[in-house]
Amino acid sequence: MRGDVRWQGRRRTLAPDVELSAFRIVRESVTNVVRHANTRRCWVSVDYGEAELAIEVLDNGRGGAASGDGYGIAGMRERVELPAGRTSAGVRPEGGFRVSARLPV
Repeated sequence: MRGDVRWQGRRRTLAPDVELSAFRIVRESVTNVVRHANTRRCWVSVDYGEAELAIEVLDNGRGGAASGDGYGIAGMRERVELPAGRTSAGVRPEGGFRVSARLPV
């Protein structure tokens, strides 16, 4: 699978819990693309804003429900909500799936 990564903003070291949450969100999202999307491509965007770290993972696969037998998306929500962040995950209108997370820094 091919993954394109786009970095935006001024990259800097963040609090360890934010960095770990961001890593796990990206890892789980990409793992879901590989396992469920039936596509060979995804796009990852990491934006270092002044007040938050924004993460977005998109694919152009078959899409599907944001729930299932696993705990991946639920785990991502918990990681994001713990530091008062926001997340969304779901089918894109144009096809595929999107995971978005915003973590306060």
